[in-house]
Amino acid sequence: MIPYIKPPSIPLGPFTLEPFGIFVALGVLFAARMLTRHAEREGLDSNPLADYAPWGVGVGVVVGHLFHLFAYHPEELSKSPFQIFKVWDGLSSFGGLIGGILAAVVFFKVRKLRFRDYADAFALSVAPGWAIARLGCFAVHDHPGVRTDFFLAVDFPLPLGPRHDLGMYDAAFLFAISGLLLLLRNAGALRGRLLPLLSILYACGRFFFDSLRATDLSYVDARYFGLTPAQFGCFALIAFGVYGLAKWRAPERRDSPTVGSDAGVQPQVR
Repeated sequence: MIPYIKPPSIPLGPFTLEPFGIFVALGVLFAARMLTRHAEREGLDSNPLADYAPWGVGVGVVVGHLFHLFAYHPEELSKSPFQIFKVWDGLSSFGGLIGGILAAVVFFKVRKLRFRDYADAFALSVAPGWAIARLGCFAVHDHPGVRTDFFLAVDFPLPLGPRHDLGMYDAAFLFAISGLLLLLRNAGALRGRLLPLLSILYACGRFFFDSLRATDLSYVDARYFGLTPAQFGCFALIAFGVYGLAKWRAPERRDSPTVGSDAGVQPQVR
């Protein structure tokens, strides 16, 4: 059994640095850095990705907070309608994913770039970045599951007792997927279709993990027809993944852009 350890918050003058926020920030920074590196490895212009990053993060945070309020915990709005403006207080990772997708759709449309050319880079970057951010959930133990005697259970303080810790499971699963995607990329397999594969794999794991969420606590996620909001989202991820694996084809290879030159910088628009 894993002991229950919760890192303390760090006061910095008028602000408080929370362990959850540290891991989320590290995950975002890592994903942004890897996104640029993987795009450049494919010979793609990475400059649009640097412009997209703040939009993806910003919209992701806002939508993640709204998804948390309206889908998971609408009761918080009855306490104070101003809760809707506290984007730092309550985030849904699935809502953040939706926000990032919406931002990408608009951004790449406006820039007249084909998102599919960058899809592999997104898959190889988002998965490990999300895993790092999920370590923040494990650090603060904010996703307790049902009671269990499983050897990876976390020994929550009484009266909760030993339970599944879904933040830990999600992080471990995302790290495993990240490793698999990297192996496939290095082997040249499923080129151009790593993002659909990520969608299917993560959706299957997340659906199962959400079935282990606690229902016997005072603060639990909302259920609709017995399923969490994320489990409904998993159906959409699987549908996208199946479509992508069936229809997407590998993009044309490009030579790596030369620094200081316009040659090979702009990706082909289709």
